[in-house]
Amino acid sequence: MNSIEQKRAQEWRVVLLMIQVYCHGAHKNRQALKTASALCADCAALADYVHARVERCPFMETKTFCSMCRVHCYRAAEREKIRAVMRYSGPRMLGYHPILALRHVALTMREKLRARGERARGERARYERTRQAD
Repeated sequence: MNSIEQKRAQEWRVVLLMIQVYCHGAHKNRQALKTASALCADCAALADYVHARVERCPFMETKTFCSMCRVHCYRAAEREKIRAVMRYSGPRMLGYHPILALRHVALTMREKLRARGERARGERARYERTRQAD
């Protein structure tokens, strides 16, 4: 399995677990954590949609997570649903799978620092160009 396939599998695994946690807690589906096939109809439809998006993502090699992607390919309704899932499941992930949760936090922080550095370099270059023009 190459690194892009591994990233797809990892992203799908994390999102599916978050959907399972959400279905278990918000929809009171006690079987949702045991298997993905036990999700309620709404959560199963969202999981299928997310899986299709992850499988077709052209930016998988350069991005960390969908939230960090420069192109948001989710439809508006599904984007709101996945935000609700993330809002609910995010804090609870430490209890269900602490390693995945901590890895997610570390990768998110690293990506934000990288993006901040790129932005700062761009601002510095613009400043230098204006100084040279004077």
